[in-house]
Amino acid sequence: MQRKYLLVFGAGAAAILAAALFVLWDPAPVYDSYIASTCSISIDGIALRVAVVDTPLTRQQGLSNIPALKPDEGMLFIFEEDGQHSFWMKDMALSIDILWITSSGRVVFIAPAVSPDTFPQAFTSDSPARYVLEVPAGFATEHGIGVGSKVAF
Repeated sequence: MQRKYLLVFGAGAAAILAAALFVLWDPAPVYDSYIASTCSISIDGIALRVAVVDTPLTRQQGLSNIPALKPDEGMLFIFEEDGQHSFWMKDMALSIDILWITSSGRVVFIAPAVSPDTFPQAFTSDSPARYVLEVPAGFATEHGIGVGSKVAF
C-alpha cells in the first residue's frame, strides 16, 4: 500500500513540476536549433533580434516550418556578393515582409505581407542587394520602413 501511495505522489509531483516549467519557460525561437548565431540590428532606429543565415544550407532552410516570429524578430540572409537574390514561400507557415538591403545598409526593395499561399512564386528585387531580411508581415508598414531606410548592423 505504501508503494502505491509513493508512486501516485511521485507522478503528481512530476505533473506539477512539468506544468510549472511549461508556464515559466519562454522558449527560444524554433530556428535557434539550426542557426549558429543571432545578433541585434536596427532599421531606422527600430531594434530587431535576427537569426543570421550565411551558408547555402541555412539560407535554403530559412524560416521554412517556423510557426511564428515575435514582433521584434527576423532572419537576416547574408550573401557573399551583391545580387538579385530570389525568395519563395516553400514550406512557410507565416506571412512575412521581405526587405532587400545593400552592402551600405540601405533598403532597396520591399515585398510586403508575402503569404505562404504565393508559393511557388518567387520575389526578387530589381536592384542588387547583399542582405535580405525577413520580418513578420506588417513590420515595415507599422514602423514606417521604406526604400531608403537605413539598417545598422
